[in-house]
Amino acid sequence: MDWNAAYYNNTYYFDKESVPVDKNAVIDFFNHCAPSWDADMIRNEHAIRTILDNGGVRAGIDVLDVACGTGVLFPDYFARGVASLTGVDISPEMAKRAREKFPRAEVICADVEDYPFDRRFDAVMVYNAFPHFPDPGRLIEVLAGLTKPGGRLSVAHGMSREKIGAHHAGAASKVSIGLLDEHELAALFAPWFDVDVKISDDEMYQVAGTRR
Repeated sequence: MDWNAAYYNNTYYFDKESVPVDKNAVIDFFNHCAPSWDADMIRNEHAIRTILDNGGVRAGIDVLDVACGTGVLFPDYFARGVASLTGVDISPEMAKRAREKFPRAEVICADVEDYPFDRRFDAVMVYNAFPHFPDPGRLIEVLAGLTKPGGRLSVAHGMSREKIGAHHAGAASKVSIGLLDEHELAALFAPWFDVDVKISDDEMYQVAGTRR
């Protein structure tokens, strides 16, 4: 599959079908979802523990949560004793709620692909969000630049790839692309990361690696 994307007037056109994903539509969609996001959230505790373990989340490290939403994983990071937590989300309403709920965290409302970060992180986590980024290759390149040497990048979902596809076939179809096969995503990691986690089963999806 060709994941190269063209970009015109704030709209990405990707793969052979030239399906548009407008980042303004992504913002509007998640602003609308924000008030009910926490109430609608379903957590798979075993999958989350595995994802955090594989992502290298542990005491004393600096974490960047990409597309953090309302801060779904923030309590899990704090419970593990991270030194600092930065969340970034493109939706003002999502970021506002995360900031209000978790004043200990630094929450930035911005497009992670454009924001001028002045630091790098020990663990960069993308949880339940990757299909909403229209150019996977560009995102991984940006996140590689935000990961410290020896740090970890993780892209993960707390459900299967098939369930993610079905979930995004409804109201989110205009703001999502198909979730890459784990081997395809690992190939995007390969220029910068040594990939040691490739999971796609009935419970979860995750690709993770260590920054060279």
